Amino acid sequence: MNANQYRWFEFTLIFVSLPLLGFFLRAYLANWLIPALIILMAVCGMLLLSDPHFKRFRLTSLGQFSAVKRRLFSFFFLGALFSGMFYGIMNQENWFSLPRNSFNDWLMLLLLYPILSVMPQELIFRTYFFHRYKRIMPSKTVRIIVSASVFALAHIVYANVLAVLLAFLGGLLFSYTYAQSRSTFVCVIEHSLWGLWMFTLGLGDVLDAGAF
Repeated sequence: MNANQYRWFEFTLIFVSLPLLGFFLRAYLANWLIPALIILMAVCGMLLLSDPHFKRFRLTSLGQFSAVKRRLFSFFFLGALFSGMFYGIMNQENWFSLPRNSFNDWLMLLLLYPILSVMPQELIFRTYFFHRYKRIMPSKTVRIIVSASVFALAHIVYANVLAVLLAFLGGLLFSYTYAQSRSTFVCVIEHSLWGLWMFTLGLGDVLDAGAF
């Protein structure tokens, strides 16, 4: 097995086989998703740090933040405004249900979600993915699309079409941001903004409740 073949094998194992396994075992994994995500982040992080070609500053620096900040914040503002109005019209009963009904849980989410969920996801699906598979996917556009696709696939564990669709759209956005900024930290900021907004708006229950 040559280097490229090994990369394809590894890609299939991590980004295709593991999500499919998680989907079939989802009834037993409800309390283990975050620990599993953190373990996978640790493995991917060690592989990155052991690679002499990986530029470690991508993990902590803002990279080319100046090139994306205007688009990042303006798109989020417009998206939050539109989605807030639309969801309020369509589902007024559940509108901002988390902060209204469980304020302490909402505050805990604001603190822990970026650390325990967003950071592992961005390191795995953006930083690790873009660096590790550049050799077998030299096109940046291809990596953006594939990254978004496997990010969506990872969300099938929730057995919810809406969760997978939103993950794909979010994956496209976050992957594009990483391709432009080359910064994990910038992607964590953007992902946290959108994720926390969705939960705050009341979509958390919707994403966890549906089924295929």
